Amino acid sequence: MAQSSFDVVSEIDAQEVRNALDQARREITTRFDFKNTGTEILHPDDATIDIHANSEGRVQAAVDVVKDKMVRRNVSLKALKEGKIEPGAGSTYKTKITLVQGIDEDKARALNKFIKTLPVRVQSQVQGDQLRVTGKSRDDLQVVIKALKDEDFGIPLQFTNYR
Repeated sequence: MAQSSFDVVSEIDAQEVRNALDQARREITTRFDFKNTGTEILHPDDATIDIHANSEGRVQAAVDVVKDKMVRRNVSLKALKEGKIEPGAGSTYKTKITLVQGIDEDKARALNKFIKTLPVRVQSQVQGDQLRVTGKSRDDLQVVIKALKDEDFGIPLQFTNYR
């Protein structure tokens, strides 16, 4: 019988992130509690979001707005790694949110180890920033997918190339 397989990946939809940030910016420009606070949400590259405001409280409130919009756009909060709120230039405060994509070596090892504990006959191997799981039985692969969904590895997981 032929081998079946699927890939475990950790990706975020860049378009949904942009949409969520646009919505957050719109909300901040219309909300009364953000008037004259100089609150900005910047997205300088695909991996970071910068938030600036005139107080720590406004920065935190802006972060909460961003998180709310991400959830509504189905972007997992596990993909957001929040930095500390720090004093910025002048009398401003800033924070950086890093967008986490891909499965790093440590997480891949943890996933591999977890899959080996399951009562199914499958192999898993790391391929760059993703994991390929192969097995003879599609039922075994379904068991692995369900187990990975039920476990929390601290990153969003998707399952692709199921064959």
